[in-house]
Amino acid sequence: MNYMCMYKFWSFILFMLGFSMFSLGLYFLLFDFLLFMDWEILAINSVSVVMTFLFDWMSLIFMGCVLFISSMVILYSSSYMYSDIFKLRFLILVLLFVLTMMLLIISPNIISILLGWDGLGLVSYCLVIYFQNNKSFNAGMLTILVNRIGDVALLISIAWLFNCGSWNYIYYMSYFSPWYNWVFLLIILAAFTKSAQIPFSSWLPAAMAAPTPVSALVHSSTLVTAGVYLLIRFSDIFSNYDLSYFLLISVLTMFMSGLGANFEYDLKKIIALSTLSQLGLMMSILFMGYPSLAYFHLLTHAFFKALLFLCAGMIIHMMGDSQDIRHMGVLINQLPFTISCFCISTLSLCGLPFLSGFYSKDLILEYLSFEYYNLFIYILFFISVGLTVSYSFRLIYYCLGSNMGLFPYLFMCEDLIMLSSMIFLTILSIISGSILSWLLFSNPFFLVFPIECSLMPLFFIIIGSWLGYELTMMHFTDLIFGIYYYLPLSFMGNMWFMPYFSTYLIYSNIIPLSKFYVNFMDSGWGEYLVSNSLSSIIKYISSYNLVYQNNNMKIFLITFLILILFLLMI
Repeated sequence: MNYMCMYKFWSFILFMLGFSMFSLGLYFLLFDFLLFMDWEILAINSVSVVMTFLFDWMSLIFMGCVLFISSMVILYSSSYMYSDIFKLRFLILVLLFVLTMMLLIISPNIISILLGWDGLGLVSYCLVIYFQNNKSFNAGMLTILVNRIGDVALLISIAWLFNCGSWNYIYYMSYFSPWYNWVFLLIILAAFTKSAQIPFSSWLPAAMAAPTPVSALVHSSTLVTAGVYLLIRFSDIFSNYDLSYFLLISVLTMFMSGLGANFEYDLKKIIALSTLSQLGLMMSILFMGYPSLAYFHLLTHAFFKALLFLCAGMIIHMMGDSQDIRHMGVLINQLPFTISCFCISTLSLCGLPFLSGFYSKDLILEYLSFEYYNLFIYILFFISVGLTVSYSFRLIYYCLGSNMGLFPYLFMCEDLIMLSSMIFLTILSIISGSILSWLLFSNPFFLVFPIECSLMPLFFIIIGSWLGYELTMMHFTDLIFGIYYYLPLSFMGNMWFMPYFSTYLIYSNIIPLSKFYVNFMDSGWGEYLVSNSLSSIIKYISSYNLVYQNNNMKIFLITFLILILFLLMI
């Protein structure tokens, strides 16, 4: 009971902190105010170790949103993790996770960003391997190794920023120099690894091995959005460079994950792939030159994605920890409120008019139509939006449609504590889009389009929903068609075989090579010749020295005779 009180206490503390940060962010936005704080930790002669914090409307509003979601996730966990024996450890890890994200958000200094960035990677590893089994260990290792690439990129960019004389990158946004190309590329590499863009996408669905409340936190507002947030902060540099190649990668990521989710049957993996799709959307609009739109979608996406994961957690909990959507069906009778919240969050993800996801998605698609990008990007973008709606309606059909699942429903009541956290996020999933669009964009946008461009997003939403329903009814992956065309279906369903490239294809060459080096160096002549040569020479010389130091009479006489001979020769 004591642990339950601790969970509720920290949930309340984070909620109040989030409310105060959000209110402060609105105040800063209204008066265009900015607070830059330098905390000198250590000063020796001319060297000073300084901790820097930047409080502006962007960081404060984002912190408020992260803290709101974290408080609801902790409240939800108090019931979800009730029977777990390591409840206290889980709470500490989640609080550490939130703390490192806060450090990342308010840092204008690339070294303090690295502290938060590395902290996120390490704590996420601990959370992914929380359920200690082989699947979790493999997923955790893949997660941390991919994230280490981004950490190394940030470390190298710190070395490059020595040229500027300070690590407060916020001062050098308008600075342009030939060596700055490297900083630009390294920052994009770091963001791509953390936000799981191609070719680093395979860790994101694997991280689903973590407990569901952690997935809700990681995939909505913390770990995966850190890369997008970093690029939004560095967005002023991008005006000097051609970003079309990075735009292509992010649009392909969005397309690949939307396609993969239509062939997936694991509930949590489908939602993880939808997160990947939305990250591709944020990255692509960012590379088009609209960081404010990417930030807006980042906030609205955080609320409905957290709600989607919490609803999925409740469904999995009630289904006896089964995550296969083919086992589900007619859940609306047993879980009416949970399924209602699930449908609201899913429709918000689709961009249904006047839910929160609509405001950001529609604005992004309109600005895309205004841009001078080629037809390939334009069509791929809209197809990806259609695929989002397709897998969402497929998910809704499997969860509450008329197909009777194979699995028995175990619990007969919805938990009140879990529901209370979901109610708050449901309200935000409905109203956050309109409120944030009024607050962030005080001047209304007036974009004039021909009728076909205006109706294009709505048209793709309708086509996608129809396609999702039809594909679900056909069950084509389970029929002879699915067996006959197994390779293309598995190619599309397995993220274009990216998990195999990230794991087996690397291991298959590296492990035999390392075995060869072990046999050659550690167990062969290499060890004797290279490692032991210096020590054996020193040992050989010291053995003579030892004999000499034992006051041996023969040696004294021999040296005396040799000296006499030398003198006679002279």
